[in-house]
Amino acid sequence: MHPKPNILVTGGTGLVGSHLLAQLSLQGNQVRALYRNVASLEATKQVFSYYSDDFQNLFKNVTWVQADITDLPALTPCFEGIKQVYHCAAMVSFKKSDYETMRKTNIEGTAHMVNLALDFQVEKFCYVSSIATMDKNPNIDSIDEQNEWNPEHNNYGYAITKYGGEMEVWRGSQEGLKVVIVNPGVILGSGFWEHNTGKFFSNAAKGFKYYTLGETGFVGVNDVAKAMIQLMASNLVNERYILVSENKSFQYILSSIAQAIGAHVPQVKITPFWSEVAWRMAAVYSFFSGKSALITKQSARASHQKFTYLSQKIKVQLGFEFESLEQTIQRSAKDFLK
Repeated sequence: MHPKPNILVTGGTGLVGSHLLAQLSLQGNQVRALYRNVASLEATKQVFSYYSDDFQNLFKNVTWVQADITDLPALTPCFEGIKQVYHCAAMVSFKKSDYETMRKTNIEGTAHMVNLALDFQVEKFCYVSSIATMDKNPNIDSIDEQNEWNPEHNNYGYAITKYGGEMEVWRGSQEGLKVVIVNPGVILGSGFWEHNTGKFFSNAAKGFKYYTLGETGFVGVNDVAKAMIQLMASNLVNERYILVSENKSFQYILSSIAQAIGAHVPQVKITPFWSEVAWRMAAVYSFFSGKSALITKQSARASHQKFTYLSQKIKVQLGFEFESLEQTIQRSAKDFLK
């Protein structure tokens, strides 16, 4: 009989959550994880298979509970006996129509998590935020943890709701909860090949031709999970940490992925003008077809912006070392080709 779990993970069926669960399980931890539907568990099990041949037994270290972070009555019993919480669950969307649902998940859901962590006297709470909440002032050369939220430069729904989630976590810290917040860059890693950045690999395999020259901070999902576990084991509390391995252009990332899986490198440069045309056409198509737009105003413009993020704080305070993006891409490509 397994000992009772003392770690709770939300968002365990997402990219960060699944890699976090695999690493926690490899270390022999007994973990309780939340999920919303049975189908999503298979994708998580696939991620476990990238870590170990004995992934079936590794997967059994996780006690799965079907619950939604916005459903307080269902969420409350999940905190029984819990000492550490990793809150990875979030809704990511750049569609205006999803804004209210995002607020409910990313802000109200996080408030539930924080309140229950306080009620059950959880020892430490880790929140996965995003570099989307950092101030992107076009007049500064680089962004670190001192560049805090500025609504003038972050006025789109996802950033607003993740910042709202952060405010709930900082409120918890004021009420006595020990917290750490991580702000990862664009996360690359194995699994979930048809979702978010996993599409970089699946689209490359289909011969995706296009690239932009925008630049941002990227990080491997293995490093995100590893940093979270090390922060939770440390004495560091009530701090935030940017998690970025390297700052690269989308052209570099897409070309590196294509080369790693033996596909054709993107050759067609998309200018800001054509991106503006594309998102408007996508919006019209979406309106008449009822299908989600493949490109939105925010994602189109973000693909051309150039920002540099610094991760010195976690390197200095925790002695953390990031793997190179080349290593991340090569390993992910190997898993993709399986």
